[in-house]
Amino acid sequence: MANRMEQRFETNQSKMTHADSRGRFYRRPVMLLLLAGLTACAAQTGQAPARPAAGATAAQPGAAPAVPAVPDQDFDTWLRAFKTEALAKGIARRTLDGAFAGVTPNPRVVELDRRQPEGRITFSRYYENTVPPRIERGRRMLAENAEVLSRVAGTYGVPSRVVVALWGVETSFGVNQGKFSIVRSLATLAYEGRRAEFFRGELLNALTIMDQEGFSSEKMVGSWAGAMGQCQFMPSSYLKWAVDFDGDGHRDIWATRADVFASAANYLKQNGWVPGEGWGRRVAIPANLPRGLTGLETRKTLAEWQALGVRLPGGADLPAAEMTASLINPGDEGNHWLVYENFRVIMRWNRSTYFAMSVLSLADEIGR
Repeated sequence: MANRMEQRFETNQSKMTHADSRGRFYRRPVMLLLLAGLTACAAQTGQAPARPAAGATAAQPGAAPAVPAVPDQDFDTWLRAFKTEALAKGIARRTLDGAFAGVTPNPRVVELDRRQPEGRITFSRYYENTVPPRIERGRRMLAENAEVLSRVAGTYGVPSRVVVALWGVETSFGVNQGKFSIVRSLATLAYEGRRAEFFRGELLNALTIMDQEGFSSEKMVGSWAGAMGQCQFMPSSYLKWAVDFDGDGHRDIWATRADVFASAANYLKQNGWVPGEGWGRRVAIPANLPRGLTGLETRKTLAEWQALGVRLPGGADLPAAEMTASLINPGDEGNHWLVYENFRVIMRWNRSTYFAMSVLSLADEIGR
């Protein structure tokens, strides 16, 4: 896999010589069904990893899961108290009555919340399960939605190929949004989940969305942990960044592609996307590179990396560009990249380097 991936990067580089001279180019898994999702809502909300995307069941290895909560009251008693709180926070009674009609805890959500991660997966396997299967469809989606994507790019400064790649990795271009009731799932997790207070807040946010947008609970579907729509926003992320791009009065990230694309692009813009700047490049490192320099916590200028002996594959000098970069080695598999600020922006969406590398690599392939 490594050789095939390197060939893709090198081919892209050879087609972008002018951009590379300025240090600016975009290099870019269905998200692998066993990985990455648990970190995505975390990045969007500033919380610790909490949810998978619609099709995911486990996360990239991280901290051990929190101990499941043990409810000290029955669900109906808990729900009555929650409704009282929601009313006090301004949620309309009609919204509460509609949202919670017949709602009971979902045992499947409890099972998924308590499931242990299934162990490490290599970056090579993650990449191969994520990027190659989406390239051709990604190109079709880019062409099919070119007009609206162009308007989104003009408004938010995020390249169309990046938006399409993010859409593709999150929900396979809108196909795998999840079929769980968001209200039921969040109520279950707020009642007896590992992070009850976090999900209690997200449940209140979901009810706020229903109030503001007039959406029914049937409309509000997504992953078991509350991520919604084709861009898998948690309710708090929706309230901050969802956009009504088609002007119909609703921020519909379930069925309206214009809103999906604009919402994703708005998130990236508001989280620091740098228009016109690339995300990173594959590099070769010297055998005597000091230990401890690999990781996003270390930032150096390209000139400083050059002085340390870091070069482009084949030995050419790094571009003479005024940019800072971090050296990463995804999965400790021997390949190294210098990554820029836009890579960090994708990691604010999902704190997995596997996810960010795959999204951005897919964007490069889609744009070829």
